[in-house]
Amino acid sequence: MKSNRIWLVYALVTTVFWGVWGAFIEIPEKSGFPATLGYVVWAITMIPCAVYALHKINWRPEHDKRSVFLGSTAGLLGAGGQLLLFQALRQGPAYIVFPVISLYPVLTIVMSLIFLKERTHKRQWTGIVLALVAMFFLSNPQINPGHSSGIGWLALAILVFVMWAVQAYVLKFSNNTMQAESIYFYMMLTSLLLTPVAILMTDFSIPVNWGFRGPWLAAMIQILNAVGALTLVYSLRHGKAILVVPLTGLAPVITVILSLIIYGVVPGGILLTGLVLASVAIVLLAE
Repeated sequence: MKSNRIWLVYALVTTVFWGVWGAFIEIPEKSGFPATLGYVVWAITMIPCAVYALHKINWRPEHDKRSVFLGSTAGLLGAGGQLLLFQALRQGPAYIVFPVISLYPVLTIVMSLIFLKERTHKRQWTGIVLALVAMFFLSNPQINPGHSSGIGWLALAILVFVMWAVQAYVLKFSNNTMQAESIYFYMMLTSLLLTPVAILMTDFSIPVNWGFRGPWLAAMIQILNAVGALTLVYSLRHGKAILVVPLTGLAPVITVILSLIIYGVVPGGILLTGLVLASVAIVLLAE
């Protein structure tokens, strides 16, 4: 395989894994396993992936201050966004939350153009415009007017949008000076460091399902997220951020399709318009 196509393989793995992960992530919570504990499970599933990564570099990650800072920053942005995502999914359905968050490539592309001097073309600019229009439709409170949580999930989704956009930029930037395996190692460490926060956020007054549909099913689902994060770092090592990030942004399209099938939801006109525009935008943003 030509080295200049390796990034595409890694990006496609991330896209598929994250798409399936997004569609099933709500199941353990609905079965009585809190999303906050789901975060803890996710952080733990990153450990075997980190062990694999460290093995590839002979257990020698960069440990200078700059590398530790960059790797930890990427980890905190990703893990912090993960915690906020769980909260957003408590208030809003996955088939709406994920399309909003999926548009974070827009901000990453802008940052890459300005700071990394990566180039784009008319097709991607068309995708950026459509993505912004799609966000308007997906953010319309009329989408779910009867939801008791209001539109608080939208503020959380937008915050995750920003954090993940900046994280993608940091991942590409740090890949220019350090090994991808080292980056993932620090991402794993920072994710574990935030587990006490997730535990404190958990309401243990409500019975927790410790059976198969609890932590065990959560682990099976979260490992998809952990592996997808690793292949994302590898993809950004070999490819441009303005190509990798939009392509992996196709994941929510898979999530939407699976979620609509699983939950038997028929999208209304506003939501359907947003979903179509988001899908077209992500395709145009991809190379």
